[in-house]
Amino acid sequence: MGPILISSRRASSYLRCVSRTQKLNWTSFRPGRDFSSRPDSKETHEERHGSKNTHQANKSRFGAATLSALGFGLVFYGIGYGTGLFNWIDVFAESNAENRSGFDFPRGEKGVSKEDRRELLSSQHLQVTKSWEKPGVYAWGSNSGRVVAPDSEDAVVKSPRRIPFFDGVLLRDLKLDRDFGAAITEKGDLLQWGKAYSISSFLPTVTLRGKNLVSLALSRDRILALSANGTVYSIPVSQSDQPSGPKLLESSWLPFWSIRSNINYRTIKPKDLAWGEKVCSISSGLDHVLLLTSNGRIFSAASASEDFPAKGQLGIPGLFWATRPEGPYDQPHEVSTLRGFEVSQIATGDYHSLALDKEGRVFAFGSNSAGQLGLDVNSQVVMVDAPSLLPVQKLYSGTNYSPRVTSIAAGGTNSFFTVDATRVAGPDEDGVSNRDARAVTADTFSCGLGIWGGLGNGRWTHVQGTPTKMKALSGLFEYDEKQGRVVPIRLAHISAGSTHACAVMDNVTYVGAHEQGSDNDTNWGADVLWWGGNEYFQLGTRKRNNVSTPIYIAPLNLEAERERGRREEHRFQITPRKRVKLDGRYVNIEQRVECGRAVSAIYSGV
Repeated sequence: MGPILISSRRASSYLRCVSRTQKLNWTSFRPGRDFSSRPDSKETHEERHGSKNTHQANKSRFGAATLSALGFGLVFYGIGYGTGLFNWIDVFAESNAENRSGFDFPRGEKGVSKEDRRELLSSQHLQVTKSWEKPGVYAWGSNSGRVVAPDSEDAVVKSPRRIPFFDGVLLRDLKLDRDFGAAITEKGDLLQWGKAYSISSFLPTVTLRGKNLVSLALSRDRILALSANGTVYSIPVSQSDQPSGPKLLESSWLPFWSIRSNINYRTIKPKDLAWGEKVCSISSGLDHVLLLTSNGRIFSAASASEDFPAKGQLGIPGLFWATRPEGPYDQPHEVSTLRGFEVSQIATGDYHSLALDKEGRVFAFGSNSAGQLGLDVNSQVVMVDAPSLLPVQKLYSGTNYSPRVTSIAAGGTNSFFTVDATRVAGPDEDGVSNRDARAVTADTFSCGLGIWGGLGNGRWTHVQGTPTKMKALSGLFEYDEKQGRVVPIRLAHISAGSTHACAVMDNVTYVGAHEQGSDNDTNWGADVLWWGGNEYFQLGTRKRNNVSTPIYIAPLNLEAERERGRREEHRFQITPRKRVKLDGRYVNIEQRVECGRAVSAIYSGV
C-alpha cells in the first residue's frame, strides 16, 4: 500500500499528546513536521525530538503519552512499509510551540505580537506571509544570458535571488531560457529580456501590448503567446528582428480604424474550427508547438524560424520541409490520428510530444533517442512520426491495480506521468476487503535520459525506454482532517527543464490563519521537490552536484529566516492560491514554479 503519514510531513496535521489525560488525541494542528528518513534531510535531531533540556523538562509529563503514541504509530506503520523520501512515522509530539522553533518566550510577553509568535513558531507560516507581503520573482541557475539576474554579471546564480524589476509585480505566466526570458504582466502584456533579446539593455521590456495574453511557450528563437480569445501569437526573440518584416493591422480605440503593429509577429490559426471552438493550451519544443482546442483536438506547427521539425514531433506521418503543403511554413496541421480522442493535456520536450485524453490514455510521438516516448529504444528507428499509445497497463502487470494516467509533463529528453492505481479484485480473489476496495495509490513514472539524474529514480541510467517508478513521489498518503480519512498524496504540477525538473505536491495546505486564532494557528503551503542536472546550480541547492532523487531546497528568503534567529534550516514550501489585500486592492495570487533551460524560477502568479 505504501507509506502512510499520520501527521502530514508537509505541515498538515499531527498527533499531539495531551498531558492531562495522558492519552493520544487528534487535535488541530500546526505545520512544519518533516517525516523524512533520508540521510540528507534538512531536519535536525533537535527539530524532530526537541533539545536535551526540553526532553528532561517533559520527561515525566509525556512518559505514558509517548508510549501510547509509539504503540499507535506501529499499528499504522504495519499497514504500509515506507519507501523513498518518507518511510517512517514519528508520532512524538512536542510539548509547546517554543520548543519547536528553538525559541523560548512567554506567550504573554509584552511587545511580541501574535503574528510575531507565529513567525517564530513556523518557518512555513513565515514563508507564506512574506510571499503575500512581497510578491515577485526569485530566479537562479545560469546567468550567461543575463536572464536570472539581469542586473548582475555573475555567470551563475547559486541560490534563489530576487529580480528587482519584478518586486511587487504579479504575472500571468513566466517562461525562461538560458539566453532569454518572457513573462505576461497582470494586464496581459508581453515582457522580454535577456541577451538573446538585446545585447545593450537587459531589463525586461514590454514588446506586445493589448492582446490579453494568458500563457507562454518558448521555442529556439520565437515566443509563442496564447491570448484569452484563443489567438496564438509568434514573436521573434531578438529585438533586432522585431522591427523588420510585415506588421499586421490591429484595431484601435477609434471605431473602424486600424493601425500597424509596432513589432513584427505572426499568428498561428488552425483551420476548420467548430463554432465556439478555440485554442485553450499551447506547448512548445525547440522547433515545434502543439495547440490544444476546447473540443479536445490537437494541431501541430513549426515554432522556430531556423529549423523545420524533422523528428516526427508534429505527429503527421511523412511531413517534412520538402513535403510541406503550400502556405506559411508555420501553418498548423491537425493530428488526425487523434481525431475522436478527447485530449485534455499536452506536453512537449525538445523533440517529442505527449497527449493525454480524458480516459487516461497517453499518446507519444517524435524522437525516441533516449526512450522519452516510453517505448523501448530501437537503434534502427529513433523516431515515431504518428501518435503511439503508451502501454501503461504493463507497468502494473501481475498486480491487483488498474492504472489511469492523470497528468503528463515533458522537458528536454524526459517525460513524466502521474498515475492513479485503483485496487481491484485479482483473478484468485472473490473480492477485496472493505478497507482495500477501490483504494487508490498515486504513483509517478519517468522515462528518457537519466545520466544527469533526470529520471528522479535514484539511478543514473543513460537511456530508459520503459517508464520507471519514481519511488520518492509514489505511494504517499496523509491524513485529511476535512475528509476524516487517509488520502493519497498526488502531484499538483511537474515543471521540466532541459535536464532538471521539480514537482509541486498536492498535499493538504492551509492559508486560513486569522487574527482571532491561537498562536498555533499558522499557515503552510505545498512541498516542492527538485532533481536532475545541476551544472549551473539550477536546482537551488547551492551545490553543483547532480541529484537523482527528489530533494527539498531551503526557503527562498533566508534573510527573513535569520532575522527570526532560526537555528535550523527548514525547507521551501510554495504558497497556494489565496485572496489577499495588496496595495489597497484584493487579488487572488499564488506562487508558481518554472524550470527552463539551465534556469529555475518561483514567481507570484494571478
